[in-house]
Amino acid sequence: MHDCAVMKITNVTPYILHTGWRKNWIFVKVETDAGITGWGESYTQYDRDVAITSHIEELARYLEGRDPFQIKHFTTHLAYDDYAQRRGAMELWSAVSGIEIACWDIVGKATGQPIYNLLGGPVRDKIRVYANGWSFGAEDPDDYARAAEKVLEMGFTAMKLEPTPGPWRTLIPRDHIRHAEKVVKKMRETVGPDVDILLDVHRRFAPMHAIEMANRLAPYEPFWFEEPCPAENLDTMAEIRSKISLPVVTGEAIYNKTGFRPVLEKRAADILNPDVCNVGGILELKEIAAMAEPNYVAMSPHNYNSTVLGLAATVQASATMPNFLITEYFVPYEDLGMKVSKPLIQSGGYIQLPEAPGLGVEIDEAAFEQFAYKRFPTRQLRTWRDEGP
Repeated sequence: MHDCAVMKITNVTPYILHTGWRKNWIFVKVETDAGITGWGESYTQYDRDVAITSHIEELARYLEGRDPFQIKHFTTHLAYDDYAQRRGAMELWSAVSGIEIACWDIVGKATGQPIYNLLGGPVRDKIRVYANGWSFGAEDPDDYARAAEKVLEMGFTAMKLEPTPGPWRTLIPRDHIRHAEKVVKKMRETVGPDVDILLDVHRRFAPMHAIEMANRLAPYEPFWFEEPCPAENLDTMAEIRSKISLPVVTGEAIYNKTGFRPVLEKRAADILNPDVCNVGGILELKEIAAMAEPNYVAMSPHNYNSTVLGLAATVQASATMPNFLITEYFVPYEDLGMKVSKPLIQSGGYIQLPEAPGLGVEIDEAAFEQFAYKRFPTRQLRTWRDEGP
């Protein structure tokens, strides 16, 4: 146990790790004068890495000499009020989240407690996870079926997929809906009645298409229908929810709890999926869950991050949520996670709560050299000629 009262932050360092698949990872190291180091993770996407690490480096200037225990003051007053002058964005909140998670790791290590014990204690001893990333590259129903069989062999009891072909469009041809129905029908035949199939359509559709698709897929008993339309149009999302039988999910593109207030007020979703690595961190995620709880809305944190720090932070927060359902596990990142850390282990579709102080994972910083930052190749984005009729 350390003398927490005199601990000060001495350094904040972001690291971009090149994964070679889909997106990089951004890890954040926060060091203190007590010799305790905390680790966090910031959400990122294609082409966004440097914008996010720039925020981390700028925020670092204002954190040196501050107490890592003062987490709420950092996220609310320092980062949002003063640094950002109340102008938020994904890149800002991703940077804040990575630092916030690292501070909680420090606090846990300093007090000798897992973070969940400092947030009120756990209400469960394990966290259910669903597989994602497993179907990347699948096109026809048989592709999905073959990939799903491998996920079952890994022990998962739930898996998420995007059943709609590209490119992303608000108005889609009818054959896209027919294609989605063929994929989901084949999936249900493959995995059987007891495995949960989660559907994500990534904020794509106009209401007429979202409603038709959800109702055509309902006989195959999907677990949920995620983000049927853009999250900024909550009246439209509430309209869709009122006309379908599937539970509606939203939240991955909403940042901090202020953004979730209208979701609850408008009854636009049954389940919220904020991401701990971009919503403002562990405490913000827990506070959103507390807002959702008396509204009878469930929590299923988004986790398009590593299977290391982002996942560990999600597990710590989820352990304390009475309204938690399930969270996300990106299968393609598992091998890399093992190479740079001693991570939490998925078994049988669950992760047991760690008992070690802080996040409960150990980082091998020396291994980062093998995954030095690289930009992904410039993508072939569509032109107006690709849009079709």
